[in-house]
Amino acid sequence: MRTVVCARKCPIFRVSKLKSLLAPLDDLARFDEIIDVRTPLEFAEDHIPGAFNAPVLSNEERVIVGTMYKQVSPYEATRHGAALVLRNIAHHLDTTFADRPRNWRPLIYCWRGGKRSGSMTTLFNMIGWQARQLDGGYKTYRRSVVDKLTTLPRGFDYIALVGHTGTGKTRLLHALRDAGAQVLELEGLACHRGSLLGAWPGRPQPSQKAFDSALIGALAQFDPARPVFVESESRRIGAITLPDALLERFHRGACVEIHAALDERVAFLLEDYGHLFDDRAGFKAQLARLIGLHSRELVTRWQQMIDDDVRGELFRELLERHYDPAYQRSSRQHFSELAHAQQFTFRPTAGDTSGQARALLAQLSVSVDADEAKMAHAPT
Repeated sequence: MRTVVCARKCPIFRVSKLKSLLAPLDDLARFDEIIDVRTPLEFAEDHIPGAFNAPVLSNEERVIVGTMYKQVSPYEATRHGAALVLRNIAHHLDTTFADRPRNWRPLIYCWRGGKRSGSMTTLFNMIGWQARQLDGGYKTYRRSVVDKLTTLPRGFDYIALVGHTGTGKTRLLHALRDAGAQVLELEGLACHRGSLLGAWPGRPQPSQKAFDSALIGALAQFDPARPVFVESESRRIGAITLPDALLERFHRGACVEIHAALDERVAFLLEDYGHLFDDRAGFKAQLARLIGLHSRELVTRWQQMIDDDVRGELFRELLERHYDPAYQRSSRQHFSELAHAQQFTFRPTAGDTSGQARALLAQLSVSVDADEAKMAHAPT
């Protein structure tokens, strides 16, 4: 069985675990591979984790067939579509699937378990492969994900890392993962840091559906007997909305309040947010959205500081005058156990973040999985 690594550097997950989680769909664990025959655009929006795309219609071909169905006739659209599908399947047989063994068992799906996946399944079985069509297709899978999002997050105990902007919570989260702790990196799954300035340079966020699938895939790897570390988040991370079941669970769970000296926080922001100065007009446009929360005069002065390239001074003011007051307002509202949180001082720009992570685990008396620590350091 293949091991899949998310391109966004999410935690490694094994397809076999996800298949076990979603087994009620169609006993997925029985199959060697999952094949999504929808168009590349449909696949990009969302797909079953671990599936790979072998489209039987291209994006353009699907539009052509759909237009023919409405403007010419269903018969002509079906006839033309069948010809396209068979040509594309023939191409996949000569290339994509040329090395599959005689006893190969693929599970094949399209949008609703209809003609696209049915055509490939029929031909594969005629060849002698033990192919199966996923009943109900992607829509059945999506319903299963939506159902799981209301129940699965409640099955874990979370420890939320709470702290001011710039204390390096994400960096500490990565160090905890490398030390063998269970970590749910929501910002990594969402490709966004969660704040006004949190967009990742050159990296669009996934669709909501793709985020939901990635979240289910991440949760599927966890041991319910061990705590899961998560960074403090509100309901939205950029354009992504977190499920209510997850929010309710970790907002009411245990907390660790992370502290760092102001100078260290500024230094951290200079490392992690220095790219904002690469697009100064865009940076100033983002700051303009703060007008209303702050006076126009103050925001204009911050924008001038971008032009003057006084980076440390700007970040220090943003921390003291915007982010820190916002943290005081929101954190105690969201995290009911914050008053009882354990306190931990972190140096985000220090070299030995792994040692600091181990110190936190010892302080919390949290056991780790040595195999997970080895996997975190294994080459991908």
